[in-house]
Amino acid sequence: MVKKLLHTRYRVSDLDKTVSFYKDVLGLEEISRTKSPRGSELVFFKVPGSDEEIEICKFDDSGPVNVGSDITHLAFEVDDIEAFAKQAAKQGYPLSDGPTKTGSGSVIAFVDAPEGYEIELIQRAK
Repeated sequence: MVKKLLHTRYRVSDLDKTVSFYKDVLGLEEISRTKSPRGSELVFFKVPGSDEEIEICKFDDSGPVNVGSDITHLAFEVDDIEAFAKQAAKQGYPLSDGPTKTGSGSVIAFVDAPEGYEIELIQRAK
């Protein structure tokens, strides 16, 4: 039986650009870089307030990375979506959708990471 979610992996073509996004735009902590036995370049990030990690993988032998629209996303809680949006836009990552108030009073928005992976931002209702 499954015990715990440990990490989520996203494969990318441009490792440097993606690592910069996760560190500089999202503010995640890079915790390790390794090369897998098959030759994948792996970078792991720590998600604040969570035990789960995010693994970014570059493995050119798997072919091109094709991220379909609305296939998957990561969701992160933020204190202030407007402040996040301003800072992300300054770094070249404007919101792709929202901010939108939900029925629960929370506010959500989305920003596209390099390679087209979608990141959801959630500002919880106060």
